Amino acid sequence: VVMALPAFLVLLFFAYIPMGDLVMAFKSYDYTKGIWGSPWNGIDNFKFLIASKSTFLSMTKNTLFYYVIFTGLGTVLNVVLAIAIDQCVFKKCAKTMQTVMIIPVFISYAAVQFIVYAFISTDTGILNNLFNARVRYYTTASYWPVILTIVKMWNSVGYGSVLYMSVLAGIDSSLYEAAEIDGAGTIKVFLKIMIPVIKPIMATVAIFSAVNQWNAFQDTLLLMTDTKLYPLQFILYQYLNQASSLKALANSSASSGAMAAASATAQTATSVRMTVTILVVAPIMFVYPIFQRYFVKGIMVGAVKG
Repeated sequence: VVMALPAFLVLLFFAYIPMGDLVMAFKSYDYTKGIWGSPWNGIDNFKFLIASKSTFLSMTKNTLFYYVIFTGLGTVLNVVLAIAIDQCVFKKCAKTMQTVMIIPVFISYAAVQFIVYAFISTDTGILNNLFNARVRYYTTASYWPVILTIVKMWNSVGYGSVLYMSVLAGIDSSLYEAAEIDGAGTIKVFLKIMIPVIKPIMATVAIFSAVNQWNAFQDTLLLMTDTKLYPLQFILYQYLNQASSLKALANSSASSGAMAAASATAQTATSVRMTVTILVVAPIMFVYPIFQRYFVKGIMVGAVKG
């Protein structure tokens, strides 16, 4: 207990106590009165964020769609590629394949933007020149779900498959031998041996993917031009930028009247930032308990060999 006390105190003061500031999402924050002295305003801050209900719902739908596609297809490709390397197809050059597959992870999205542009540019793109066409990929919304999926898979599948390979490498070879003696085929080995072993890491990757996708807006900023395909995080990102701009206006206002008006707006902006924080964190807090029993096992599996 004594040895765990410092870690407990650090967690308490730096993780849990600051969460008390989230009450500002339900207050009309006034810095002169402090957090607890400011008046409550219920869910008015949330109503402000979803004032444009159709846009909010459309972007939420886009975010969920991207998560399902990226996570589902990514998991299938990760597992298939990991098994192919671990079992038969690329086993002789496994180390080289791992190195090649993990390289895209270290390429920034700024560089990815230029790579995508080189392929789909209307005038100079590789695809248009190859097929002697002039398809306007950037301005055609129907192409972007496919383009984003390809980019996302290229960027993440290699690293994900390496994680699954580390788990598959820990399976005792005697299990495969026993299954072969019993007459089990490839599909049965996959369903009865591999899937139960990699299930915890699949749940862990699903959680990480949910967190990553729920907070991702850089692909929107760098790749997409059609607002119909923007995810929810982009509009939340805009709200945060507007809040920061309003705060700067309050600090730089010269006249007392302008200062008072800007300060009132900045107080609202502070509450808006806390409201955005809740919208970003709450879904993950609901998802995590569902996968919690797999999470710790998924983190630890393959870490200790012996």
